[in-house]
Amino acid sequence: MNRTWWKESVIYQIYPRSFNDSNNDGIGDIPGIIEKLDYLKNLGVDVIWLSPVYESPNDDNGYDISDYQKIMDDFGTMEDWERMLEEIHKRDMKLIMDLVVNHTSDEHHWFSEARKSEDNPYRDYYIWRSGKDGKEPNNWEAAFSGPAWHYNEATDDYYLHLFSKKQPDLNWENPELRSEVYKMIRWWLDKGIDGFRMDVINFISKDPNYPDADLIEGKRYASGAQYFMNGPKIHDYLQEMNKEVLSDFDIMTVGEMPGITPEQGALYTGEERNELNMVFHFEHMDLDSGPGGKWDVQPWSLVEMKKIFSGWLQKLEGKGWNSLYWNNHDQPRIVSRFGNDSPEYREISAKMLATTLHMMQGTPYIYQGEELGMTNIQFPTINDYRDIETLNMYHEKIEDGADLEDIMSSIYVKSRDNARTPMQWDNSENAGFTQGTPWIQVNPNYKEINAEQNINDPRSVYNYYKKLIQLRKENDIIIYGSYVPLLEDDENIYAFIRELDGEKLLVISNFRKEIIHFEIPDGLKDSNHIEILISNYDCDNELLDFKLRPYESRVYKIH
Repeated sequence: MNRTWWKESVIYQIYPRSFNDSNNDGIGDIPGIIEKLDYLKNLGVDVIWLSPVYESPNDDNGYDISDYQKIMDDFGTMEDWERMLEEIHKRDMKLIMDLVVNHTSDEHHWFSEARKSEDNPYRDYYIWRSGKDGKEPNNWEAAFSGPAWHYNEATDDYYLHLFSKKQPDLNWENPELRSEVYKMIRWWLDKGIDGFRMDVINFISKDPNYPDADLIEGKRYASGAQYFMNGPKIHDYLQEMNKEVLSDFDIMTVGEMPGITPEQGALYTGEERNELNMVFHFEHMDLDSGPGGKWDVQPWSLVEMKKIFSGWLQKLEGKGWNSLYWNNHDQPRIVSRFGNDSPEYREISAKMLATTLHMMQGTPYIYQGEELGMTNIQFPTINDYRDIETLNMYHEKIEDGADLEDIMSSIYVKSRDNARTPMQWDNSENAGFTQGTPWIQVNPNYKEINAEQNINDPRSVYNYYKKLIQLRKENDIIIYGSYVPLLEDDENIYAFIRELDGEKLLVISNFRKEIIHFEIPDGLKDSNHIEILISNYDCDNELLDFKLRPYESRVYKIH
């Protein structure tokens, strides 16, 4: 297995709009990020992943880009960005940018031209089809509700938008378009960045026939995922991108890839295949989704979670590399989702979840505020929400006559705005995020949960994350050790062994608030030298059968 800097790194995601506001306009910005770089350095992170800061009309909070080579006014200037990069590198950290090339904004110069006429030079930069029986070209549903096609009056046809109608999909079949994209990628890499997180990158190759998808009874539109996820030319495009640009630089890449299996993940990240370094899969993010999709909230199973993690860790071992994450800007807060965010158990369960993930083989990602144990939000009315996906779903369900209480309860569990409330820096007004009016309300629990309080408390979630990060830097086994699952059918305990060069780690986590009995596996009881590496409770070095306290996590080092 090749050893590389990005395998040995811990990555921290900044969602700039909600991170730190330096000019008190209520919106986080690049100078605000610069102010907090020492906070991140102190935590121990190696790489910062910055969500989009490019020029954008903000239909989807910056994931609708109107100019790839300009900085959005809300966030600052290109000079601010360059100073940020310099300050990051000065602290021996790295920066990866968000690459959004499945689609642009409809206000991008390319699309403004393309929609004018059928013979416009930019026409084939996007995907156009004639209507069928006076309606859309097919029955695909957009990710943010409604049809995935929008009518263009000037040319009497439709363009594809897998997301918002203001996010038209790019036509990767067009070599001229691909060349423009690679040119833009090189421009950013020449500026000195250290890589990219690639937004829905496995959507860029579509089935050229654009067939109808199977419609679920009672629904207006169908998921066309099988026709645009992992499409026929996806590996060709990624290998071409690597050959034309990426391979010229010492960088890291991680591709966001909904709907992929471990087998496909091994192809995308295979070290000899020259595509990507890592992928974000979503199998564990779908654990609490029912047959009706994301908003159809269901109880989740620990056995199923373990099966998913183990499948990815075992399939990629020695072939590719895993990204390890619990949450990001599109997912609810982890302690509210898979832990317990009550005052009694919030900190202890946040530490348990962190231990479980950070002890796996792969590169861990921390989403801003995760290291504080920040929680989900329950705004009183829909008017307090800002996320386009949440708002579109709400209005569609109301139109269909769904129960308001049911709609709001699914929003409380799954809305992307759970992750987007402002970073909680201290207990002053607006959590120290801004002295203006924040673009989205601050979670009212900021007086109890904030960075200042966490830093000053040696037993805080923040200081626990700091210790986990330090242990990874000091113990090769945490990075490169093999992974062996234990107790695979146990509904309460997640346990596994890591092994490297004759050394072992035993990782044990109780996912329940009940006390659970744990029996030491055969073969470990007689080990000569045993020490507790980290635990979220006080415990001793003896490795005997014992009772796991609520949300207890222990890691033993066994020589």
